[in-house]
Amino acid sequence: MNRVSTVGNYSAILANLMAAQRKQVEAGEQVSTQKNGSDLKDYARNAEMLTAMRSVNARAGGFLEQNALIADRLTTQDTALSQVSDAIKATREAIAEALASGRADTLVEDVDAQLRNAVEGMNARYGGKYLFSGGQINTKPAVATGLAALTAPGSVIADFFKNDNFDVRSQVDESTTVDVGITASDIGTNLLTAYKAFQTFEEGGTGSFGGVLTDAQRTFLEGQLASWDAATTEITNITGRNGLVQKRVEAVRQDLVSRQNIVGGMIGDITDVDMAAAISRMQAAQLAVQSAAEVFRTLQESSLINLLR
Repeated sequence: MNRVSTVGNYSAILANLMAAQRKQVEAGEQVSTQKNGSDLKDYARNAEMLTAMRSVNARAGGFLEQNALIADRLTTQDTALSQVSDAIKATREAIAEALASGRADTLVEDVDAQLRNAVEGMNARYGGKYLFSGGQINTKPAVATGLAALTAPGSVIADFFKNDNFDVRSQVDESTTVDVGITASDIGTNLLTAYKAFQTFEEGGTGSFGGVLTDAQRTFLEGQLASWDAATTEITNITGRNGLVQKRVEAVRQDLVSRQNIVGGMIGDITDVDMAAAISRMQAAQLAVQSAAEVFRTLQESSLINLLR
């Protein structure tokens, strides 16, 4: 026969009340955080798998940050290459217009201005560092200051490029490395050669463009059109290669995002709480607390002490 005592009843009710309160707190935390736990010990059965998946997710996130920087660099390079391309096209147009009109009143000034635009494009920077300088990121890669500089005594085209041939490569995921490096000398060697040919003729005995074109000047300019067409093709090819790298980086980025989404979903299956079940548990715990408290109050009221008063 079990002995019933006031002290025993109080102990049992208090234990039930404390257990109900603990469950209420746990359910409330799950509802507020939307997580099943706050640290790995709360996921003991899946701790090893969860750690591995978080590592994979973090590595993918690191590559995504790297890819964003690479994509920005490639976009800046594309803009700079477009500036060089526009300068080439504008130079050809100036020559073609001179041939069409039979006059070259401002031809030298126009060509000189486009040379400066092309050099500015080759000296483009990203993050304060020169894009087309190879490994010499703090050194201006193209130093031609105008048409007259190209024909300075003893100068050769190579003198106007200060880049090295360092191959700039970047890893975009665990198994993919892309070549993002383009040098100013790759872009501008043939280009500056064409500008130098123009200036050499201008300084020669049959040059001195200005006013009506002479037969010699017309013949020279007609021959120059082919050089500028070749320069256009060359810069188009370089820009195209840069674009292919952009597409490859974008494809890798999409793969990394997809991988993160999949791993994130797997992590969520372990860590994310079932909100409907958590709310149900919290409501049940609240009801248990209220019930235990009511029983405790009733027990107090039925105390023998109250009956003896």
